[in-house]
Amino acid sequence: MRKSMLRTYADAVIIITGGASGIGRALGEELAIRGADVILADMQIELADEAAASIKKHGGKAEAVFLDVTDHTAVKKLVNDVYSKRGRLDYIFNNAGIAVFGEAIQNSHDDWEKVLNVNLHGVVHGVEAAYSVMVKQGFGHIVNTASVATFMVVPYLLSYVATKYAVFGLSKTLRVEARPYGVRVSVICPGVIRTAMMQGGKFGKILIKLPDKVMADAEKNFRPMDPGMFAKKVIDKVASNKAIIIVPSWWRIFWWVGRISEPLAFFLSHLQHWNSRRMLS
Repeated sequence: MRKSMLRTYADAVIIITGGASGIGRALGEELAIRGADVILADMQIELADEAAASIKKHGGKAEAVFLDVTDHTAVKKLVNDVYSKRGRLDYIFNNAGIAVFGEAIQNSHDDWEKVLNVNLHGVVHGVEAAYSVMVKQGFGHIVNTASVATFMVVPYLLSYVATKYAVFGLSKTLRVEARPYGVRVSVICPGVIRTAMMQGGKFGKILIKLPDKVMADAEKNFRPMDPGMFAKKVIDKVASNKAIIIVPSWWRIFWWVGRISEPLAFFLSHLQHWNSRRMLS
């Protein structure tokens, strides 16, 4: 195995997709505090510029770039440009994602295509571009964002769950293949984080309008974590080369329920779905 030259995190070169807001922005800010050179890649270039300017104002290193992760050529060009300009690529956080909230019967073909293209193909494009560079240089760390939805049954998020299952499996398999080349792979499984995605996000869609009481109950029961605190915890675990990163940690309860008793997991999901439908009727 080649000797790793991975930097953690001082002077590390890091690409973050979906880096303009939410989890991506929080990761960029925390990594910059730890001395990394972060590239915030996003379609929301104004927000990315704002985030990069804020990081630089506080003494960090950051650059904002426009990127559509569904464009394979653009992703590959960004990775190659960063590598050419900086001479290395330590990390890529394939974080960009969207959600369409609604029952399967409400989802159009276009809804499915949009979610698949961003959440799955976007990750594949990032992996494909960065992995070849990292194998060439003999080190690197690919960090993909999946979800706690990969070990739960989550009604109303069918397309989102499908893509996150795929990212989860991709990441675990690539971790084994990548090790002999000196490349690390981790997958982040966020619980509920206080970001714009909770209200659909810039590019997502809500097909069912939830009553205020349902939203208030969700806020109480799921205890959304502040993205800044989330980023701190995740980055610590990435530094330790954890394979599967579940934050907040209390969501591990659902991981274990699914592994120990699948019937119990389905029962709880059916109960939750029944309650949701009752409130919507």
